[in-house]
Amino acid sequence: MGRPPAKPRAAAPQTTAQRLDSIVKSARKIMRKDKGLSGELDRLPLLTWVLFLKFIDDMERIHEDEAKLRGQPFHSAIEPPYRWRDWAARRDGITGPDLIRFIAAEETLRPDGTTGLGLFATLRSLRGRNGGRDRRDVIATVFAEMNNRMESGYLLRDIVNLVDAIHFNASEEIHTLSRLYEGLLREMRDAAGDSGEFYTPRAIVRFMVAVTNPRLGETVLDPACGTGGFLAEAYEHLKAQVRTTAHRERLQTASLSGHEAKRLPYLLAQMNLLLHGLESPDITLGNTLSRQRLTEIGERDRVNVILTNPPFGGEEETGIQSNFPDDRRTSETALLFLQLIMRRLKRNGKGRAAVVVPNGTLFEGGVAARVKADLLRDFNLHTVLRLPDGVFAPYTDIPTNVLFFDTTGPTHEICFWQQPAPEGRRKYTKTLALQFEELADCVGWWTTRGDDPRAWRVPADGLIQTDSDGRVVAVNLDIQNPNAREAEDHRTPTDILAGIVAREQQVLDLLREIEALVAERV
Repeated sequence: MGRPPAKPRAAAPQTTAQRLDSIVKSARKIMRKDKGLSGELDRLPLLTWVLFLKFIDDMERIHEDEAKLRGQPFHSAIEPPYRWRDWAARRDGITGPDLIRFIAAEETLRPDGTTGLGLFATLRSLRGRNGGRDRRDVIATVFAEMNNRMESGYLLRDIVNLVDAIHFNASEEIHTLSRLYEGLLREMRDAAGDSGEFYTPRAIVRFMVAVTNPRLGETVLDPACGTGGFLAEAYEHLKAQVRTTAHRERLQTASLSGHEAKRLPYLLAQMNLLLHGLESPDITLGNTLSRQRLTEIGERDRVNVILTNPPFGGEEETGIQSNFPDDRRTSETALLFLQLIMRRLKRNGKGRAAVVVPNGTLFEGGVAARVKADLLRDFNLHTVLRLPDGVFAPYTDIPTNVLFFDTTGPTHEICFWQQPAPEGRRKYTKTLALQFEELADCVGWWTTRGDDPRAWRVPADGLIQTDSDGRVVAVNLDIQNPNAREAEDHRTPTDILAGIVAREQQVLDLLREIEALVAERV
């Protein structure tokens, strides 16, 4: 007799990462069929709010079970019939035009057969209990101006059914989805292409958090938090220090805060931080530059650590500039943020910051020179990390730096570190990005400050140049590595000319300021 036919080999079970990646890809494929969604900037917010509501419901179930075990009452942030389990969890539940109306209408027939507010209208109306801030406020702010652009309720039901298969009460799924979500955030930023707003590479975020080393019990702020990368990394850094229930309470309620001016990044930041485990992210929606005058910022507003990559290359309106001293006003967003950051750090050595700035900030005159003089006189600018070209590709080729300073000032000496270009290449690119491991030598040098051809020291004396009346006219921090050989200029003639024109424009701006001062005297 012949050997019986072999049984077909069972397919290997999918890993959590593969399954979640498949769910998200399937959801995005469905969204491409809908005529109301024109691109990633429409699709990603929709996917985010669907994931957000499923996540909230899973977390509420966990908290409800914990409350029962303690014999305590539980108050849901979202009441029936608006919880995910009420309208979304049944695969044969509300669909088609009825689903679109339930989500978007001000008043509609609800899944339980009664008439009431639509889903978004209900979520926008939520308020924290007893006058305090809680997750209800977070949900209300997220949905304050949320619109559903999807036209087909049948396609939306398919997406809801896919997302319902994700279980946010499983730590492995949350961890995996948070990594997957970072990829979606990068795609959103690629699609947006907003001037001056660049996704900060994960390697730079990790490095800035690691060397700044926030400690549990300190307060951490990102005044331009975007999609929450610095806050999420700081949360992970602080979470490793948690040892007691009191530590966890401190981490959850009094450690991290942020501001974001635009609603879409705000929504994405909320979801990003929730996925990492911060149960009620303290992020304020609105331009932090417009909140109050710089001189009104007092001790109650100050924090221990600021980690940020503020927008640069943009321009702020006159109304916002009026919050700054007359001789420190500028339309350049990066310089306004730098002043704000300096003001919001705790004094007497209790505050420190790590801030990404464009290369122009290091050598520009005028207001930039005066702000840098303030930095050197009142703060300890102890380190400048000079980054190689392409680190922020594909958003910009503008060279960037990271300033590290604290409130133990004034500055006596600045240590520079020149991070080299990738071996065998002239610059980093979107597909060949800087990796955290490539910064290992800088991490090792950070504590010892030993001799290294990539590092050099510059005394602060003489950096601030003044005129005969003591007014600041120049502060040049664009200091090249004296250990490096003269590098070949690989720029095209067009790029070289553009650089010359930019510098000439800066000289003209400075001359106009001097001319205005002379005119005032006359």
